[in-house]
Amino acid sequence: MDHSTHAPPSRHAPHGGHGQKKTDPHGGHDHEGMIADYRRRFWVVLAATIPILALAPMIQGWLGLEDALRFPGDRYVLAGLSSLVFFYGGWPFLKGFLREITARDIGMMTLISVAITAAYAYSIGMVAIGSDETFFWELATLIAVMLLGHWIEMKSVLGAGRALEKLASLMPDEAHLVADDGSVIDVPVSTLKGGEHLLIKPGEKVPADGIIVRGESSLNESMLTGESKPIFKTVDTEVIGGSINGEGSLTIRVDKTGDETFLSSVIKLVKEAQASKSKTQDLANTAAKWLTFIALGGGLSTVLFWTLFTDQGFGFAMARAVTVMVIACPHALGLAVPLVVARSTAIAATNGLLIRDRTAFEEARNINAIIFDKTGTLTKGEFGITDTLVFDTTFTESDIVAYAASIEAHSEHPIAQGIVRDAPEAWGVDKFKAIPGKGAEGLVKDRDVKVVSPGYLRDQGLEMDDPRFETLSAQGKTVVFVLIDDKLAGAIALADIIREESAKAILMLQAMGIQCIMLTGDNQQVAEWVGQEIGLDEVIAEVLPEEKAAKVREVQSRGLIVAMTGDGVNDAPALAQANVGIAIGAGTDVAIETADIILVRSSPSDVVAIIELARATYNKMMQNLAWATGYNTFAIPAAAGVFFPWGVILTPALGAVFMSASTVICAINAQLLKLSRSRLAT
Repeated sequence: MDHSTHAPPSRHAPHGGHGQKKTDPHGGHDHEGMIADYRRRFWVVLAATIPILALAPMIQGWLGLEDALRFPGDRYVLAGLSSLVFFYGGWPFLKGFLREITARDIGMMTLISVAITAAYAYSIGMVAIGSDETFFWELATLIAVMLLGHWIEMKSVLGAGRALEKLASLMPDEAHLVADDGSVIDVPVSTLKGGEHLLIKPGEKVPADGIIVRGESSLNESMLTGESKPIFKTVDTEVIGGSINGEGSLTIRVDKTGDETFLSSVIKLVKEAQASKSKTQDLANTAAKWLTFIALGGGLSTVLFWTLFTDQGFGFAMARAVTVMVIACPHALGLAVPLVVARSTAIAATNGLLIRDRTAFEEARNINAIIFDKTGTLTKGEFGITDTLVFDTTFTESDIVAYAASIEAHSEHPIAQGIVRDAPEAWGVDKFKAIPGKGAEGLVKDRDVKVVSPGYLRDQGLEMDDPRFETLSAQGKTVVFVLIDDKLAGAIALADIIREESAKAILMLQAMGIQCIMLTGDNQQVAEWVGQEIGLDEVIAEVLPEEKAAKVREVQSRGLIVAMTGDGVNDAPALAQANVGIAIGAGTDVAIETADIILVRSSPSDVVAIIELARATYNKMMQNLAWATGYNTFAIPAAAGVFFPWGVILTPALGAVFMSASTVICAINAQLLKLSRSRLAT
């Protein structure tokens, strides 16, 4: 994948990065079996380390137990136990060293292997010449600490990827199949092909994506979409496999199974996002490579300095060199970014924020302009009542709407359905009749009721000079009039309903320093009204579908890093042109395939969420990198013995403790990454 910096107006690299192999700081140790292996080796090494400490001449001297613990041939027993520790406990590191050398990719395993091999070979040589100046106890404690550190750290890495297992576990193993004769039998979910009818009992998990054919209930989709409240669903409504049924009993028709289901798509996207390479990881890899060379060079320089320019002896020099190589292992650097990547991707997936392209996700933190499509994004994409005017005060607003809804209930027109949907009630109609091109009429409660367009009023010579009508017309709203017994009783204004959360989302984005722009094919009046209602910075209206990508380029030409948010087929070119493409809600497959980030819910507040998560993720990456590199500024000189004149000295084992602690700190810091849904709630 091309990790070059985005520059308007061109797009970053295409989606070819999916499936890239992630840099593995463990040399491939990414399985639960490896965790068990490290655990087993640690306990064996720890058991051997206890007698090694008891037999070490230096430890005996510190405790004053030389006479009590010394016996003939003890140094050979010490060498034998230490050989067990070196070859059995050190094998994962030696194997990693061979792999790195073969791949010509020197890294952490090389440093550890050089350090423990130097300590072991030097100590065996001392035993051969009859000297007690060995590093056996330091070698044993060093390997024990390194095994423990890897064990703890790999558990943290595995924990960061548990979200995939949690997602996969959402789908039940069995389903209640409704047979043709109405009987119900339990069948494995894996046998479903599509089209079957399944019974979902209260409290059960939905076994597959489907359509409700009988019943109604509230479903909990929080683990899939981040929507905290249960969603009420009835006949002909889609249900998502893995969601939890509430109080009602449902019968669904299976629509999608296996890899086609929403949950499978989420799991696939999470895997791809976690495996894709981060631009920040490139920085970490470069730093780790340099740190490896610095450590190897520093170890050699340390040996030469203490041997040639001091009287401390070769044993002291070797101890300092081993400590330098151990403490400078770029372990934390190798994990600093992958741990945060895994954590942020898991958080995103469980909040309905699906990342297809990690590079674009990281770029989202730099966005300073967002272009929103109007219909279906900032608005619901369906007509609803915005205003009700009363001309005859013998009627209330509710009366006007109810009379109109009673007539419009017989029409399939979107305007008519909008009135019916928002009406408090509706009554029966007699003698219903359409007025071609102008409206409809009928008898409601023995009154002649007409719901008509402004054109009908003109044809009948009825004047409409109410200034409120002019205001509504200027806003681009659709206005219908209600005549009761041939008298003008009221008017109803309708428009594409603005989402309740849109205004708050725009306000939050502006507070983050992001310009909010709307791009729509609607007329200027409607666009201006929506823009004023939700506080947009700019409105671009009357744009043809094929012109949207060009409009995105125009905004980019101002020097802005642009995100495009939309849900329709005609948004796809604009999504591709933007620096970051965001498909929102139940967007079309075309829009989703073109986008970098997919927001499962149809909520503009999730645009705020993804940008906040992108910024928080980058901050965590930088914190980990700062810690992983910064601590070496003090640690390497301390390990080399710079502070020896002041009585400060680090043993190889203590160096291993510091190195492991650095890695664990990075792992814990990554786990602290969170996304606050409560702040985004409307």
